[in-house]
Amino acid sequence: MFVHLRLHTEFSVVDGTNRIEEVIRAAAADGQPALAITDLNNLFGAIKFYKEARTQGVKPLLGAEVWVEGVGADASVTQRLILLAQNHTGYLNLCELLAQGWTSNVVREQSVLKWSWIERHHEGLMLLSGAQAGSLGQALLQNDLDRAREIALKMAGTFPHRFYIELQRAGRADDEAHVQAAVQLAARLNLPVVATHPVQFTSPDDYEAHEARVCISEGEILANPRRPRKFTREQYFKSAAQMAELFADVPSALANSVAIAQRCSLTLTLGKPQLPDYPTPEVNGRQLSIEEHFRHASHEGLRDRLVQLYPNEGERESQRATYESRLEFEIDIILKMGFPGYFLIVGDFINWAKHHGCPVGPGRGSGAGSLVAYALGITDLDPLRYNLLFERFLNPERVSMPDFDIDFCQANRDRVIEYVKDKYGRNAVSQIATFGTMAARAAIRDVGRVLDMSYNFCDGISKLIPNKPGQHITIADAIEAEPVLAERLQKEEDVRTLIELAQKLEGLSRNVGMHAGGVLIAPGKLTDFCPLYQQPGSDAAVSQYDKDDVEAAGLVKFDFLGLATLTILEHARDLIRARHRGQEAFSFEHIPLDDAPTYKLFQEGHTEAVFQFESRGMQGMLRDARPSRLEDLIALNALYRPGPMDLIPTFIARKHGREEVVYPHPLVEPVLSETYGIMVYQEQVMQTAQILGGYSLGGADLLRRAMGKKKPEEMAQHREIFREGAAKNGIAQPKADEIFDLMERFAGYGFNKSHAAAYSLLAYQTAWLKVHYSAEFFCANLTIELDDTDKIKVLIEDARKMGLHIESPDINRGVYEFEPVTDQHIRYGLGAIKGTGKAAIEAIVAAREADGPYSSLFDFYARVDRTRVNKRTVEALVKAGAFDSLQLNRASLLASIDRAHDFAQSLADNVNQGGLFDAVDSHASSTHEPELVRVTPWGIKERLTHEKSAIGYYLSGHLYDESAAEVQCFVKRRIDDLIDSREPQLLAGIVSDVRVIQSQRGRLAIFKLDDKSAVIEATADEALINAHRDLLRDDELIVVMAKAQPDRFSGGGLRLSVQQVWSLAAARCRFGKYLSVQVNGKAPDIERLLQEYPAQVQHTDEGDLVRGLPIRIHLLREGASAQIQLGEQARFYPSDAALASWMAQAHDGQARIVYE
Repeated sequence: MFVHLRLHTEFSVVDGTNRIEEVIRAAAADGQPALAITDLNNLFGAIKFYKEARTQGVKPLLGAEVWVEGVGADASVTQRLILLAQNHTGYLNLCELLAQGWTSNVVREQSVLKWSWIERHHEGLMLLSGAQAGSLGQALLQNDLDRAREIALKMAGTFPHRFYIELQRAGRADDEAHVQAAVQLAARLNLPVVATHPVQFTSPDDYEAHEARVCISEGEILANPRRPRKFTREQYFKSAAQMAELFADVPSALANSVAIAQRCSLTLTLGKPQLPDYPTPEVNGRQLSIEEHFRHASHEGLRDRLVQLYPNEGERESQRATYESRLEFEIDIILKMGFPGYFLIVGDFINWAKHHGCPVGPGRGSGAGSLVAYALGITDLDPLRYNLLFERFLNPERVSMPDFDIDFCQANRDRVIEYVKDKYGRNAVSQIATFGTMAARAAIRDVGRVLDMSYNFCDGISKLIPNKPGQHITIADAIEAEPVLAERLQKEEDVRTLIELAQKLEGLSRNVGMHAGGVLIAPGKLTDFCPLYQQPGSDAAVSQYDKDDVEAAGLVKFDFLGLATLTILEHARDLIRARHRGQEAFSFEHIPLDDAPTYKLFQEGHTEAVFQFESRGMQGMLRDARPSRLEDLIALNALYRPGPMDLIPTFIARKHGREEVVYPHPLVEPVLSETYGIMVYQEQVMQTAQILGGYSLGGADLLRRAMGKKKPEEMAQHREIFREGAAKNGIAQPKADEIFDLMERFAGYGFNKSHAAAYSLLAYQTAWLKVHYSAEFFCANLTIELDDTDKIKVLIEDARKMGLHIESPDINRGVYEFEPVTDQHIRYGLGAIKGTGKAAIEAIVAAREADGPYSSLFDFYARVDRTRVNKRTVEALVKAGAFDSLQLNRASLLASIDRAHDFAQSLADNVNQGGLFDAVDSHASSTHEPELVRVTPWGIKERLTHEKSAIGYYLSGHLYDESAAEVQCFVKRRIDDLIDSREPQLLAGIVSDVRVIQSQRGRLAIFKLDDKSAVIEATADEALINAHRDLLRDDELIVVMAKAQPDRFSGGGLRLSVQQVWSLAAARCRFGKYLSVQVNGKAPDIERLLQEYPAQVQHTDEGDLVRGLPIRIHLLREGASAQIQLGEQARFYPSDAALASWMAQAHDGQARIVYE
C-alpha cells in the first residue's frame, strides 16, 4: 500500500494542474486509503478537498508545502518543507503559521515562515524534510554530512517522533544520489524515511499543460531553451503499484507513507455556524441574556417604527396588535433557531453607520421581509405594508443561516468595517478570498502567449468564443455553437494545438482576489477557524477560504456592499441641507411615497440616472406602463428580466383596462390583485401554495426551491401534496394541476419581492430628488462621475433637457466638485477636467480664497503653488475654457504658459530684493506682467477639438455650428422635426458613438447623429461602411438620406436607417447649383484653381460620373454688372480648401455656393 503525501492542486496558483475532484477520483480508483493536499504556502483548497475526499471514501490529510528560513546556520537561507496536520491542534497551528507568514514575512511574493515560529507552533503537526528542496537535502547533495546531521537532529528535536526524511524518485538527475545519502543518514540517526512523490498533474499527458501553466505564472515562453525546467514528466499521479516498484529497495519508506496517514486523524466540524458574542447591557444591575435583550430591543424598535408609520395615535393603536403578533412570531423562530446574536450584530453596525454619516440602503434581498429587521433598523421597508414574507428569508422548516446583504455608501463602507474591527477585535475580522479562474477566452490568450503565437491570431480565436452576459460558456460549448471555430479547429494545426492545451487549463484557479463585500466576524481569533492570506503590497488580510468554505468552516459572513446610489443620495442630502433654509434636517426616509410629479417623471420615461430604471428599455417600458404607485415600480423592476419580460405587455394591458384581469382561482385574488392576476414574485407563488394547497409558508418556501431545482421525483411528491390541499378547497384535480403547472412556470423566474421592493424604494427616492431638487441631483451624480467624461456628457445633456444651465469651467468660480448655484444653475466642477487632480484644484481654490480672484494668466501663475499645479494642469484648464473669463483667446493663453511660468519664477527669485529699475521706471519693473504671446484665435472646430481633449466632449459649442448656415440651405428638416415616414428624408449632423457589430446580414454600423436640435440613433449597412469608412467616424459632419423608423428600444422614439451618405463637399456637388464668384478689377486665376481642385470622376457600372460644381462669374463695374457662366469643363470639386482659395481671389471674399 502507498499514500501520496505531496500534492499540488490548482490552488497552488503558481504551479499544479490537479483538479481536486479528478485527483481524488484517481486515488479512490487505485484503492489508496488516503490522500494529502499540500499546496504551496496555503490551504486555499483544503475544505473543498476535505469534503470531496470524504464523499469519495478517501481519508483526507491536510497540509502545506511551506517556505521556511532560519533552520541552518545561515538564517537567511530558505527551504521548502512539508507540514501535515495530525489533529485539530495541528490544523490550528498550521492556520496560525500560514497567517503569520502571509501577514508579516512575504519575500518575492511568497510567504516565508521563520523556524522560531514553527518551534512555537509545532504541536499536532508532522514534518517532512522536503527532499532536495529542504536544507537537509541540500546538505546531503553537497556531501556536508555534519550540517545534514545537525539539521536532521534539530528538526527531529522539535518534532519528536513526527519528523520523516523524504525520499523522491521523480525523474530528476540528483534523485538517486539524494536517496542513497538520505537512507544512510536516517540509519545512522535512527530516523524514519518516507517515500513521497511531488504530484503536479494528474496524468502523464498533462505535462505540457502544466508547463504552460508555470509559464503563464512566470511570464515565460514555453519553447524558450533558457527557461528553467523545474518539473519533470514523471510528476503525475502514480499508482500505488508504480510507487511500490520505484521504492522496492526501501520498503519501510512505502510503509511509512501509510503509517503517517494512519497517524493523521483530523476531523473538521463543518456547517455549524459560530457567531461572535454580542455584548448585552445591564438592566437594574443584572446582565441581560442575549435572548432577553433581543426581545426587548425588537419591541422597543417596533414602538418607534409605529410612531413613524402611524403618527395618528388612534390609527397606531388599531394596527399595533397586527404588528406585535407578526413580531412575536418572528422572534420565536429566530430564538428557536439560535440566531438572535446575528440580528443584534447586524443591527448594531448598521445603526452605528446611520448615526455616523454612513448612508445605508433600505434593504436588499429577502431580509427586507423581516419585521424584526425593520424594528432593529436593519431595513427601512415596512414588510406588512408591502406584503413581504419572513419565511422567504428565514424558513422555520429549513434551518439555515440568515444572510443580510447590506448596501453602504461606497465612500464610507470602509469606516463601518473599521468600526466592526475595533468592536470585535482586529484578529477576529477579515474579508474573504476569491479565486479568479481561467475562463475560455483568457485561457486561449494565455496559452497562445506562452506558445509564442501572434497576438492577433490568439485574439481572433478567443473572440470566436461567444460572450453572452450571465452565461458561462466553455471552449467545448463554443465549438458546438460557433461553426467557424469548429471548422478552423478541424483544418488548422495551430488552432488545434492552441485549443487542446487551453482546454486542459480552462477553469483552473489563476489568481487570488478579495470578495467585494464579504466580511467575517469570528468568535475569537480567525485562525481558530481558517488561515489568512494577504496580497503582497496590501495591508488587509483575507481568509484563505472562499465564501462557501468559510461558511462550511463555521464562520459567519456579513455582506458589506458598496452602492454608488447611496453616495449620490448622501451628497445630494448634504447640498440640500446646506443650501435650502428650513431643510437642515432633511432626510429621504420622510419623503412622501405618493408624489404625483415623481410618478409623472417615471411615466414620461425621463429616468436617466434614476437607480434601476435608467436603461433605454426600462424607459420605454415606463412610458407604456405609466406607473402610478410604488407597487407598480416594484412589479416592473421584477418583470424587467429575461423570462418574465414576456409578461410586461399583459401587465400593462391589464393595468390600463385593455385586458381583463384573470386570476388562477378566486381565492388568490387578494394575493395577485396588486400585479393584476400575474405571479410576478416568488412570495406570490408561496402564498398561492399556502391558500390553495394548504402548505405552511415554510413548506411553500421548500416547494418554491424544489420548483427551481426541477427534480422530477420531488415535483411529483409536491404535486400530490398540492392536489390534496386543493381538494379540501373544493378544487378538482385537473384545475389543481393547471394551477400547479402555472406556479411551477412562475417559480422558475419569479423574483424576490423583498429585494425588488427595497431597490424600487431607492429608485423612487432618486426620482423624487431629480424632480424636486434637480440641481442637487445632477451635482451629486456629476461629482461621483468626475473621472468618467462619457457619463458626465450624458448627465449634462439630461440636465439641459430639464432646463438647467451648466456654467462653463471657471478658475475664478469653480471648485473641485460640481455645485448648485441656484435651483436651475450648476457650477462646473474643475475636477472633471482631464489632467487636473484634486490636489491641483484645491491649491487653485486656496490661493483664490486667500487673495481674491485671479486677474490674468500671469497673476494665476504667480499665486498658485506650482509644486501642485503643473504645466499639464494649466494646459487642460485653458483648453477647457476655465480662463475664458480672463482672456477669450485660448490659443494665446496656451502659447503663453511657458512665459507665465518664467514670470512667476522670476518673481519668486526676486522676493526680498527689488529689481534694479523698480523705483525709476515702472515699465521696467521686475513685477510688471509681460504681454500674452500673440497668436491667431482658434476657429470653432479647433477650439472645440481642444475642449474635447480636456473635458471629453463639447461644452461651449457644437461642431455643427461651423457648417450649420450652409447645410440649412439644402437640408430643410432638423432631427427634432423628423416624422415616421416610409419616404427617405434628408438630414445632416455630427457623428458620434460609432460602433460596428456583426449582424445576420453582415456588419452593421450603429452611431448617433446630432444636429444640435436633437440626437438620433442611426444604422448603416456593410456596403455603406466600406464605401464611407472615412466619414463614419466620431466628430465627422455627414449628410444622409435615411428612413425614420420606430425604435422599439426607446419607447416611441425614432431610429434612422441610412441609405446614402455624403461628406459636406460631396453634398455641395449633389445639392448645389453653382459657385457664384464676384469679380471687380483683378480676375481670379481660374486656370490654376481648376488645376488644383478639379472635379472628381467616379467610375461606375453605368459609366463615369463627374462630381463637380459649375462656376458663375459675377462681374462688377461702375453702375453695371454681368454674369458669365463658365463651360462644362470648368467644374471644380468644392472642398473646404477649394472654397477658401476661391474666396481669397474673389472681390471682398464673395465666393459662395448657390443652392436655390
